[in-house]
Amino acid sequence: MAELETRELEYFIGVAEELHFGRAAARLAIAQPALSKAIRRLESRLGVTLLERSSRSVTLTPAGEALLHHGRHALNAVGAAAAKARRAADQEAHLRLVIKPGGDANLLSGILAAYACQPDARQVDILFGGATDRADHIRDGRADVALLYSPFDDLTGLDHETLAVEGRVAILPPDHRLASRAEITLADLARETLPRWKGVRWTGAPEGGEGPEVTDAAEALHMIRLGRTLAILPRSLAQPPHPDLVYRPVTDAPHSELVLAWAQNDRRPLVASFVAAALDAARTA
Repeated sequence: MAELETRELEYFIGVAEELHFGRAAARLAIAQPALSKAIRRLESRLGVTLLERSSRSVTLTPAGEALLHHGRHALNAVGAAAAKARRAADQEAHLRLVIKPGGDANLLSGILAAYACQPDARQVDILFGGATDRADHIRDGRADVALLYSPFDDLTGLDHETLAVEGRVAILPPDHRLASRAEITLADLARETLPRWKGVRWTGAPEGGEGPEVTDAAEALHMIRLGRTLAILPRSLAQPPHPDLVYRPVTDAPHSELVLAWAQNDRRPLVASFVAAALDAARTA
């Protein structure tokens, strides 16, 4: 007998995200006492405490944090399995590619042209995702393939191929102390205020002052122009350069990789043909 059911995961994730039983019950359209009972039953069966409850707050335990992380992936996988089963039966299905605006390292037009030459090419629908949610488009079946940046995007549960490897640049106000240098190192940036990228757990940047939270490059550039932060970006995401800012290569920053990703073990010809065309286009770019 399975230890977890999808409905129980939905209930737990609702409470874990809201951290409030009343709000979670309203969101899930279930009575609050029934929701509380379901969570207690789940904890009893797993033999762990998932939530610390008091009269004033609800917080996640380490076990709860783990179940929230993996439970989201599990629910996405269930939804994606159903969506892919339906799409596998549709011989006229379009291929859906999710990208971040400007996040293709100028490779997309060549990839699409190469794919169009494939004998089994389908129409490609291009979806635009945010800075950190594109991988979830693959996990939940909204898209078939995605252009992602490693190590910034979470590739858990995805297969991928690298299309381009590129260096990173620091973006500075023109009056910054480092703006006159031709090159910059991570040590030079060690005491600088750098942005916190929403949804990104690791950027390879040094630990500095805690800067503003940003969700994409456009927000980061705005904060740099206001003198609130600096930023280190993959070279292609720093294009075109803003005329009021200075761009300098960071010589020892970890390289970033533009990758084409798809769901792990997705062997559909629809996907395989696009991956092959993308690799050919990237090699000749």
